[in-house]
Amino acid sequence: MTTDTAISRAEYLMELEDRYGAHNYHPIPVVLEKGRGVHVWDINGKVYYDFLSAYSAVNQGHCHPLIIDALKKQADKLTLTSRAFYNSVLGEYEKYMHEYFGYDKVLPMNSGVEAVETAMKLARRWGYAKKGIKNGEAKIIFIEGNFHGRTIAAISASTDPSSYAGFGPNLPGFLTVPFNDLSALARALEDPTVAGLILEPIQGEAGVAVPDEGYLIKAYELCRMSNVLFIADEVQTGLGRTGKMLACDHEDVRPDMVILGKALSGGVLPVSAVLADDDIMMNIRPGEHGSTYGGNPLACKVAMSALQVLKDENMVQNAHYLGKYLRQELNKIKHPLIKLIRGKGLLNAIVLNTDDEQMGWNLCMKMSDKGLLAKPTHHYIIRLAPPLVINKEQIDDCVRIIKECLNEF
Repeated sequence: MTTDTAISRAEYLMELEDRYGAHNYHPIPVVLEKGRGVHVWDINGKVYYDFLSAYSAVNQGHCHPLIIDALKKQADKLTLTSRAFYNSVLGEYEKYMHEYFGYDKVLPMNSGVEAVETAMKLARRWGYAKKGIKNGEAKIIFIEGNFHGRTIAAISASTDPSSYAGFGPNLPGFLTVPFNDLSALARALEDPTVAGLILEPIQGEAGVAVPDEGYLIKAYELCRMSNVLFIADEVQTGLGRTGKMLACDHEDVRPDMVILGKALSGGVLPVSAVLADDDIMMNIRPGEHGSTYGGNPLACKVAMSALQVLKDENMVQNAHYLGKYLRQELNKIKHPLIKLIRGKGLLNAIVLNTDDEQMGWNLCMKMSDKGLLAKPTHHYIIRLAPPLVINKEQIDDCVRIIKECLNEF
């Protein structure tokens, strides 16, 4: 294939999406068709480092052979029954999740935002059944700058106009408090109709906003004192991304509920889950919540494999040590465009020192030209979240690319 032909094919494929697809995303103009480990290839055969990891869904690396093998073997046997019947894998998966994370029960769903909404329903039901809140009055607290998805419930909790503007009316019963502000949280928790607090231990979409050390444990203690559920949205921060299995583990916090998704399947297919003990989970009875695909045997097999390789291949420890190394090397780059490097584990961000709303995009475009894929958030923040299988030499190469791109501005 000649270069002109290859370029025209890429343009053709992008034009197809533009013509026939909804315009709800603005992708970097690269057409990918293959992935292995930390690398992806476009249709022209050019190789890139993936520093987005599908928003941390591909923690285990692209097309991990053991996860793909689990997918193929189960796909040949049984993929879906619905929950109208028992299947031969779901119970095994539920027991595996109990032993892996230590919670009494798991409620399986598909997408991350479905799991968030499941947690909202569980919190409200617990508030009525256990806390004695009058029916219809339960409230849930969220943190300003949050991103829990794009359903009507999730955007009703958002403080970002790009998420909620033009989609009202918002759902009632949601309160927001400032990020990293324990005093404001304590005041909000004085409301006896509050059933739960839902937060991201690190706010990913907000630009890898890391709260002060001690914030999580103090927020947890405040919830305990007010008889309010502490619910951690670990969809993006969980499963090794921050250098611990769960980001809450950094402060030895055991949430009342944990919301998981993304890397729960190693980026193979949608799998999400809510973990909780019986006192919370058993308030929902048959017919009150569910999903046709939630708990399907294919997803269960894939999820068990995805979790097993995290442990067997020491990916969590790798994220811890190489995350420190990445921040150390990035901080050595002295450039006027770099305002701040922040993050934990392999969830990091470069905060740019600019008022130019195109600068983040332009820098990511330049990095893609040199073989590194990342995406800006809020115009001036660039997330850096490679698969957890990355090694030190690859980190060095990527830092070199970032430095070269910065020096070209």
